[in-house]
Amino acid sequence: MPLFPTERSVRTTPEGLLWEPSERWVRGRKGDVTVVDSRHPVLVWEPELPVPCYAFPREEVRTDLLRPAENPPTGAHTGSRIFYDLRVDGELMESAAWTFPAADLAGHISFEWFRRRGTGLDHWYEEEEEIFIHPRDPHKRVDAMPSSRHVQVELAGTVVADTHRPVLLFETGLPTRYYIPGEDVRLDLFEPTDHRTGCPYKGTAQYWTWRGEGEVPRNIVWSYAEPLPAVGAVKGLLAFYNEAVDLIVDGEPLERPVTPFTATLKA
Repeated sequence: MPLFPTERSVRTTPEGLLWEPSERWVRGRKGDVTVVDSRHPVLVWEPELPVPCYAFPREEVRTDLLRPAENPPTGAHTGSRIFYDLRVDGELMESAAWTFPAADLAGHISFEWFRRRGTGLDHWYEEEEEIFIHPRDPHKRVDAMPSSRHVQVELAGTVVADTHRPVLLFETGLPTRYYIPGEDVRLDLFEPTDHRTGCPYKGTAQYWTWRGEGEVPRNIVWSYAEPLPAVGAVKGLLAFYNEAVDLIVDGEPLERPVTPFTATLKA
């Protein structure tokens, strides 16, 4: 008999979807209208995607706000063929919801999250906590740990950070990120931008861009001014994309990793 909940709860469909029931109370809203109010959500992992989405029993969805999609996409969401347009307070969101082509998930509806795809529902809650971008993966850990390692960051041949008091952030599936106090970063070599991103594990990040010459991606430095409590140790510290800078840790140069972010980093 399996000893761990994940061993008995994660299931696979012939289409390659992974799914498991969740015990969290999940609500999704568009503006002030609650479109989803579910105490029986299901987490679904699509092939090739690193983060899950939710699917909800049809009876826990405001299906009166859904209509068959007029322009459904093709090839999206693991070959899903049934899509719905969502209309709330006169606003139409095309193909904002769908059903997966899997017998296990029959009778369930999934929704896009606005801040991830630019369409769909714009506020999501697990219990009373608002969740951004995508659901949290229950099989993923994010740990922020103060350290005394010697961390140096070089960019375009220039040392832009040098510290013995970093906070190391370990996040399942990603390289270790090194968060550095502002006093130990040559922030005068960067300029702030209006770029912002959200993370369901860490919060909302603000960014800085390299002011010097060379083929350096924009928004290469970020910081969480008000991180979520679980990673409060990184508050106000600065991190660099390992994928685009040279990191030396305790005198050892690190290889630049290839991650899902690699393709999105552009000069």
